[in-house]
Amino acid sequence: MKYALDTNIVSLYIRGNPGVTQSFDAAVENGDEIVVPALVHYEIRRGLLCKSHPRFEKFYEILIEQCPVAELSNSAIERGAEIYAGLYRAKRTVEDADLLIAAFCMDGEYTLITNNTRHFEVIDGLKYEDWSALHGV
Repeated sequence: MKYALDTNIVSLYIRGNPGVTQSFDAAVENGDEIVVPALVHYEIRRGLLCKSHPRFEKFYEILIEQCPVAELSNSAIERGAEIYAGLYRAKRTVEDADLLIAAFCMDGEYTLITNNTRHFEVIDGLKYEDWSALHGV
């Protein structure tokens, strides 16, 4: 499997959420590909820089050693623009960062791991899972 982590899942992981860490560890043991989209990396880094949590910074450094930061391709940007246009016509909105994370996942055939499923349920064709929900968290 190929997984991309959403910002909220990375945040739960570096805080030691048991459901997320168990699911993450199982995916690693299974040899699954796990990446951190560049937009997620940006959101996490800005939060860490603003709030100065050395322990969380260390956990995040360990995470990105295992899960590379994946760049947003031009084809993902095009897909994001198409998704936006379709949602706009349907009078639905999704924040740009979430829309581009979704487009990244769809373009690279990743399953998005998020616990904000409501942010993404309006995007047709996006595969997503909530690892925190799998363990009753």
